[in-house]
Amino acid sequence: MSKNLSELSGRKGLKYNLFDELGKLAIEDGTPNKDALAKAADEFLIGKANTYGTASFYDFMRPENKGKKAYVCNGSACLCAGTQDGVRTELEKHYKADEIGDMCCLGRCHENGAFHIDGKNYSAKTAAEIAQIATNGKQNGVQGNQDKYAIECYGTQVLTAPFPGVDAYYELLLSMIERGQDACLEDIKKSNIRGRGGAGFPMWIKLDGCRKQDADQKFIVCNADEGDPGAYTDRYLLEEQPHSVLFGMMMAGFITGADYGAVYIRAEYPEAIEITENAIKDLYAKGWLGENIKGTGFNYNFKVIKAQGAYICGEETALLNSIEGQRPEVRVRPPYPVVNGLFNKPTIVNNVETLAAVHYILEKGGDNYASIGGGKSTGTKLLSLDSHFNKPGMYEVDMGTPLKEVVYNIAGGFKKPVKAVHIGGPLGGLVPTHKIEDLTIDFESFAQEGFLLGHASMLCVPEEFPMVKYLEHLFEFTSHESCGKCFPCRLGAKRGSEMFHKAQNEDYKIDRELLNDLIHTMETGSLCALGGGVPLPIRNGLMYFEDELKEYLS
Repeated sequence: MSKNLSELSGRKGLKYNLFDELGKLAIEDGTPNKDALAKAADEFLIGKANTYGTASFYDFMRPENKGKKAYVCNGSACLCAGTQDGVRTELEKHYKADEIGDMCCLGRCHENGAFHIDGKNYSAKTAAEIAQIATNGKQNGVQGNQDKYAIECYGTQVLTAPFPGVDAYYELLLSMIERGQDACLEDIKKSNIRGRGGAGFPMWIKLDGCRKQDADQKFIVCNADEGDPGAYTDRYLLEEQPHSVLFGMMMAGFITGADYGAVYIRAEYPEAIEITENAIKDLYAKGWLGENIKGTGFNYNFKVIKAQGAYICGEETALLNSIEGQRPEVRVRPPYPVVNGLFNKPTIVNNVETLAAVHYILEKGGDNYASIGGGKSTGTKLLSLDSHFNKPGMYEVDMGTPLKEVVYNIAGGFKKPVKAVHIGGPLGGLVPTHKIEDLTIDFESFAQEGFLLGHASMLCVPEEFPMVKYLEHLFEFTSHESCGKCFPCRLGAKRGSEMFHKAQNEDYKIDRELLNDLIHTMETGSLCALGGGVPLPIRNGLMYFEDELKEYLS
């Protein structure tokens, strides 16, 4: 059935998109009304239950979102910083309680106190700042986004290099088209770049697989909805280096024979959406997009799609269902997207940071990129550090850099005592501080030590924050964000959250055997990395914080 819906959604192509239209219908009241949903269903030849089922899934389209005027970040970094109760209290002086919703995460992990009003994100430290923003949208007398964080490179400058201007940057496109698809793909292969979204899958294999498909239409999709709480690398690249991402998508299109790119960006990053759209407009204006670009015979167009609040859309098949206007449930694989993707056409899905490295690889050569780092982890990695570090911010380091170098030298250590650093988002490794000495920034080191590098966000759990509360938070997050398609994730995360909540609030101890069975079932039976991945930090917590947790366990 879903394949038929994919075909129906694809009738109008990517430019006029069902999911995009549903988002527009929700702008006025926060949720589309039933008449508008019925009209959209008729226009796209699908059932009314389908449009309602889709809209009711997302945080910013579901009926409960109606009338919301402000949103408070409830991400892990803000939770551990302890700033959000105060933010909500101050906002309630300006809005009714039912006019305030939640967002996760706004990418303000470096300063916390994050909230969203009138399409813009803010972080505020004082009641006076919040009052000023709520009243006139100004912070310290200035309109709009005022966040600042360190952006530095310690190693090879791949992703943080200065932008030379559109024409100078895109000249490389012309020379690569002249070199041909084979040569470009060979450089990507030599570079051994692996997906930076967490799975670490070699980029060239996807490109080669899609290229070999015989189809009348192919797509390149940028997954900019990987909303790991604590990670703001995607936000940095889309706001500060958007052309690196767009160029990477265009080259992926040239190599595979795709002529359309979709940039699917989180609603929680409104500035990133605006900046990326403006960058695309600039490319059209300068003749770098459209038909027969600069007389090369290469055609390429872009569509920016604003997501509507669903962490599961960071999973590539759920994202494709989302673009099609279906509920963003995970697809069973195979077939993989390179064979059967968007609208049932061959599709490449890569994350922001992976695509952003393509310009460097093709300009300097695959061998050059492969010489950075070592082994199976080549190139550089962006790290986003939260506010518990003395020097929070965005750092680019060579793969293989010791973690202790990052934490204690580059970031200057911690502002206050920290017992663990959660690296790689909610599904990443929960690293106790004494293990920092044993790790290097690469896929292999983390896997060998029982952790996961993932997005390489670094989120601190302070000494005074109860580990039992943090583990409950991870289960609760997974339960809220589950697509619901498979029982191990949908039910398992909820049961886990209930266990840890009861242990803190009732005369109840968690049965260790029952908990182990639960996380084993989630790990082995879930369809995707959400339900399958959260057991990792839970196991890390149980292993390294036994003394703290034993009073809650039987």
